[in-house]
Amino acid sequence: MRRRIAVVGAGPAGLTFARVLHRHDHPVTVLERDAAADARPPGGTLDLHEGLGQRALAKAGLLAEFQVLSRPEGQAMRILDVDGTVLRDWRPRPDERANPEIDRGQLRDLLLGPLDVRWGHGVARAAPGSGGGTAVHFADGREETFDLVVGADGAWSRVRPAVSPVTPRYTGVTMVESSLDDVDARHPDLARLVGDGSVAVHGVNRALVAQRNSGGHVKVYAQFRAPLDRHTRVGPADVEAVRSELLTLFEGWAPHVLDLLRHGTAFARHPLHALPASHTWAHVPGVTLLGDAAHLMPPLGAGANLAMLEAAELAESVAAGPEDLDESVRAFEQRMWARAGRWAQITTAGLERLVSPDPREALALFDRVQPS
Repeated sequence: MRRRIAVVGAGPAGLTFARVLHRHDHPVTVLERDAAADARPPGGTLDLHEGLGQRALAKAGLLAEFQVLSRPEGQAMRILDVDGTVLRDWRPRPDERANPEIDRGQLRDLLLGPLDVRWGHGVARAAPGSGGGTAVHFADGREETFDLVVGADGAWSRVRPAVSPVTPRYTGVTMVESSLDDVDARHPDLARLVGDGSVAVHGVNRALVAQRNSGGHVKVYAQFRAPLDRHTRVGPADVEAVRSELLTLFEGWAPHVLDLLRHGTAFARHPLHALPASHTWAHVPGVTLLGDAAHLMPPLGAGANLAMLEAAELAESVAAGPEDLDESVRAFEQRMWARAGRWAQITTAGLERLVSPDPREALALFDRVQPS
């Protein structure tokens, strides 16, 4: 008899898990608090790595469709000094497929496919039972029991407390996100500045990154070191006040670089949090975690990739129909912790160098990762 499996969260991890199970004709219940797939903006673009996210899509039978949607040219990266001087201008070869970009919304729709998601099902907590199975308690007071509950519900996971008391800690870096729409027609100078991929400018304890998405949309990320309670007096709804605050913070930078902030249409503040790189837990039968719920790390391109691959691997283990499902999950956790721990150390060290008192650290990191 097949086990009742639920995954909490319809992000890249949760949907990859469900899609691989679906490919193996194994039923799975996807629980998502959002009312619909388009209930909120999906976020920016993701670069899916050949050995991680792309490998997960291959396991889901979706790699060919991804290659049609993805943007290999989006791998291009330009580094500027704060005075606007171009320090590095790397462009991928025509056949370069190591880390092509795809918009999060496109990836979500690709993974959704035939899946039946229970939208509007916010989970309050998960409670493993002494007699087996885990009860999912919904925000509206209802309850349902499953043989396995997989928490793929992000940084502030409601499932995580079932296995671990650890919560994310502030990294010391805050990111403020903005956007430019129809950039090629409305802001052609900025379109040329960003190019086909991304442009990054690194100063003392701050950075400005702009990343092209599809459809002429550009995401802009202002990053800076500050106490958690700083820069909170102005709410994101007061667009001009936030813009003024950021322009003051980046005062002295090249005017054409600051135009990325001057023309931003909206702002959202994201203090960056992370779980300890060594985060593990004593195995609890009937429940486990994936992605940010298990190993939240600085957003340097690894998190979603890891989440998707481990989701695919766990789904394959479940679909194989082992006699002891719990033992299969326990073995999966051991593999996940070892791999995620390495990446957490890499991304933590990377954030220290990218938003650093010495901007040369960021350039040195780029040269090591992407040598000319």
